[in-house]
Amino acid sequence: MFNSLFENNTSVLDKLTRANDSFDIIKRVIKINKRKSAIYFIDGLLKDDIMEKLMEFFYKITDDSFFESADSFMENCVPYVEVNKSTDTQEIVTALLSGIALITIDGIKEIILLDTRTYPQRETAEPQNDKVLRGSKDGFTEIFIHNCVLIRRRIRDKNLTITAMQAGKRSKTDVALVYMVDKVDKNLLNKIQKKIKDIDSMGLTMTQQGFVEALINQKWLNPFPKVKYSERPDSTAANVLKGNIAIIVDNSPSAIIIPTSVFDLMEEADDYYFPPITGTYLRLSRYFISLLSLFVTPLWLLGNQMPQLVPDFLKFTIIDEPQNISLFWQLILIEIAIDGLRLASINTPEMLSTTIGIIGGIALSEFAVDAGFAATETILYMAFVAIANYSQPSQELSYSIKFFRIILLVLTRLLSLWGLLGGTLLIIVMLATNKTLSGKSYLYPLFPLKPKELFEKFVRTKSK
Repeated sequence: MFNSLFENNTSVLDKLTRANDSFDIIKRVIKINKRKSAIYFIDGLLKDDIMEKLMEFFYKITDDSFFESADSFMENCVPYVEVNKSTDTQEIVTALLSGIALITIDGIKEIILLDTRTYPQRETAEPQNDKVLRGSKDGFTEIFIHNCVLIRRRIRDKNLTITAMQAGKRSKTDVALVYMVDKVDKNLLNKIQKKIKDIDSMGLTMTQQGFVEALINQKWLNPFPKVKYSERPDSTAANVLKGNIAIIVDNSPSAIIIPTSVFDLMEEADDYYFPPITGTYLRLSRYFISLLSLFVTPLWLLGNQMPQLVPDFLKFTIIDEPQNISLFWQLILIEIAIDGLRLASINTPEMLSTTIGIIGGIALSEFAVDAGFAATETILYMAFVAIANYSQPSQELSYSIKFFRIILLVLTRLLSLWGLLGGTLLIIVMLATNKTLSGKSYLYPLFPLKPKELFEKFVRTKSK
């Protein structure tokens, strides 16, 4: 398809890139040492200052021997930037649409690929959803290359490997696998690479979530997440050093970490930014609060349905006054109302978010009690649950706890004590039957039991 004639190559490139149909695909015809040449690039993805210096160098070339082959031109006429050649039409089109500039020169068959791209980006700042009390304040951005550099900056080891791939038939989304070649599970790595190559999704425009859904064939009935997301380069680097694989997806400001067990999801960067005793306290508090957020409302509902089971020192939690709406429906309605407030706060303009929060808080407290929609105790316990959800670093695990809390409420309402026990057994079965991507138990190292590793999941030990 390509040959050494300039007119043929530009005609082919015009059809492949549809440069005449898209205003942002720029074609510039120039002369380099009196040879007709053409540059194709995406407007807005070209680094102007670099390209300007290259053009100055091109216009100063007077030695015609440099144009004997593509290799000779790349060696003598491109002083810097990454450069390559190709005659593969798919590779050339994908390169252009990724921001790489193309040059075709009369007398040279191959198309020269110049990596002079740049991407629009926001300023690197601390992640909004992954903050720490102490530690670095930088976070991932939507720029694929920059995210890889943030990890590379923290691990200066020759065994750190970053493998670039592409996924999606149409989107051609850039994906990077980040791992330590001397620690990674080779079987898992090969499995992930094969799955990425086999992804036949037409587009991955929603990037990470679409990528995870295409990568993992997870049964929707089990809500426990199989991957961990992190917006922090330091946390991601720490997981890579432990032998995990981090997946960077272009346009996504977070990394996917695999394999992931339920104990991995409970870890947070603050555990390691404080002394061992403080880190242990924070970690144990997180476990305890997560368990409370799961069981506190179902246990309270059970206590009000079966007062004879409540010990004397907790009798004050029982509501004696008749309610206009049953406690069960109070809890369910407030669960939905809290999610409604959360969605409203996300979609509310920033200048009104505080106002919406105040109105929502009043509506769910004083007004709800005065109007007879909810008891004061219901508001109290649901307020604790709502706050406790934010102690969980993984939003996916937080929603899993929420779903199971609602299941426990329904079963407790229908079957009382046996419903609560049955729901608890269901949660244990869901955890026990779930598997990580590496095939290990989701409860590892609890099952199979590894006492030392399990101890370190609960107790923050001194760094070695």
